[in-house]
Amino acid sequence: MTTTTIAAPAPGRHAARALPAAVDHISLKQTAANSLTMAYRGLLKIKHNPEQLFDVTIQPILFTALFAYIFGGAIGGSVHNYLPVLIPGILVQTVVLTSVVTGTQLREDMDKGVFDRFKSLPIARISALAGALIADMARYGIATVLTIVMGLILGYRPAGGVTGVVVAGLVVVFCSFAVSWIWALVGVTGKSAASVQGISMMIMFPLTFMSGAFALVSTMPGWIQGINKANPIYYMVSACRELMNGNLYTTNLLWSLVGSAIVIVIFAPLAVRAYMRRA
Repeated sequence: MTTTTIAAPAPGRHAARALPAAVDHISLKQTAANSLTMAYRGLLKIKHNPEQLFDVTIQPILFTALFAYIFGGAIGGSVHNYLPVLIPGILVQTVVLTSVVTGTQLREDMDKGVFDRFKSLPIARISALAGALIADMARYGIATVLTIVMGLILGYRPAGGVTGVVVAGLVVVFCSFAVSWIWALVGVTGKSAASVQGISMMIMFPLTFMSGAFALVSTMPGWIQGINKANPIYYMVSACRELMNGNLYTTNLLWSLVGSAIVIVIFAPLAVRAYMRRA
């Protein structure tokens, strides 16, 4: 009986190449470039699916008008007197709640297998998530502009001037970007898009409503005022109200920015680690 041995082909230019794995250690410049490329992908998704903008176009207009006319007389005595309280508060509420959609859409993309391919590419591990979250900042910007414009239409005249309004808008967008890392982690670890949305809303609604977004915290019971000392939304609302109504830069602004930076430092690595395990 003759035994035939088949030799393995020598590696050459025609040999199959293994897919490169995502790179762990690359330069900061390359990481930024990868993230911006992924952000461009996210913007293209919005371009081809404009219905993704419904929540940041219809909601700011509808909510601002409804809250102004429903609560204006009861809380401020008139719509005009209530607008300096309402517009900064509803600006924060609208944009922060928009960040919840980030986690939901992330979970949907992962369920479809979109991120499976990203894991095999020679890119920074964080870029797939960071790009998606950076692209969503465009949505936050749209919600910010529409809320402010609707307030101006209703008669709001910010005493903080253009500078105060612009700084407040930038603060809201940055803080919402930071909060979106929390929802990214929830999206990566959640079982379904519906569960991610349910968990996120269950957390955000109490925090936004007790933050003083629609009524001054000083009019609330003492125990709610105490809880607000640990409520990040409270500091965002207070900072935006001070900026838009007086162009004031206080510790509320400092706490908002420092808190947002801490959230990114903590939750971005957790979200990336969870993404690499489950994507």
